[in-house]
Amino acid sequence: MDVLGDAIDRQRRTSDIALRAPAVGRAYDYRRFCTSAWKVGNFLRHLGVRSGAGVAIADDPIPEPVLTFYGAALLGGVVRFGPAESVGDDTRALVVPVADLGEYDAGPSTKQVAYGSQPDDPTVSYFERDVWSENPTEPPDHITPSDPLLAASEATYSHGDVLGAATEVVDDHGVASDTTVAVRGSFTAPGVVAAGLVAPIVAGGTVVVGPGAEGDLVVGGPNSDIAVETLLG
Repeated sequence: MDVLGDAIDRQRRTSDIALRAPAVGRAYDYRRFCTSAWKVGNFLRHLGVRSGAGVAIADDPIPEPVLTFYGAALLGGVVRFGPAESVGDDTRALVVPVADLGEYDAGPSTKQVAYGSQPDDPTVSYFERDVWSENPTEPPDHITPSDPLLAASEATYSHGDVLGAATEVVDDHGVASDTTVAVRGSFTAPGVVAAGLVAPIVAGGTVVVGPGAEGDLVVGGPNSDIAVETLLG
């Protein structure tokens, strides 16, 4: 695998579970996970997300932010998880819960997308409606390992950086197709993204997010965060 999109290409679609969110009662097998991420990517393209464009996503441990991260990666978007300060002039799309829209000062160049319930503002896209009606085909964009993928407060990491860190986690912890990784750390930590959201998908395992996340490898404790973030440094 050279770029994050390789982890969700057509050959990865199986009936094995890729993502579970116990708190909201949802699970995605690899077939649905890949197809849903493709739909998100196609939707973000309609909003103007292209290579190098910023995509701000809520630090919210449910499927929508995870799928948006993968969908943006397919287009070469640069994802930043986190609070309102994550929305800058270079942010093309903002994806947050509808209840949190008022916390973000999005400029005219930023397209807002809300999930959870339909927004009252007709200029705000409704994730559940607009994404699920998209074409379930893999976006054709050409991404390279050196293209930026994940922006954090201390640095911006490329596809190669994130996949390299994820692969080290897979090798060091023996993550495999029968491994469940419980993500209890913040998505704002690049180590949590690499080890929690990427490593298990690379290995064909299962990501579990949100309350009730239980698994063989717990990502988010003080030791694992420091170790994994070091891989990205």
